[in-house]
Amino acid sequence: MKKESVCTAKAPAAIGPYSQAVKSGGFLFTSGQLPIDPVTGNIPEGDIKVHTHQVLKNLKAIAEAAGTDLSSVVKATVYLSSMKDFALVNEVYAEYFTEPFPARSAFQVAQLPLGASVEVEAVFEL
Repeated sequence: MKKESVCTAKAPAAIGPYSQAVKSGGFLFTSGQLPIDPVTGNIPEGDIKVHTHQVLKNLKAIAEAAGTDLSSVVKATVYLSSMKDFALVNEVYAEYFTEPFPARSAFQVAQLPLGASVEVEAVFEL
């Protein structure tokens, strides 16, 4: 099975030896997206809602670079530094996804890269 890397300047560059996303077998698999502004390279000032918007904008930019959009997400995984933010993340998430919603898991983790509060990865059907 052939795999193809997807990269766009409209989302943050990888901060390690990985691709922003990979197309393979009729699917697009994204790496976890942090709330990094691709223009400044920094996490924007603000609360969990601001950070979640940035994460989902980054995910959307990668999807568009691959020729798809967020409506093609079949599975998402949300990583949170605190489950106390779960309801606020859901409020923002609902602005980007419509029914039928993707399958999803959400976890609180001990720490995220760069001290981020939220990270999301997704699988798209192409």
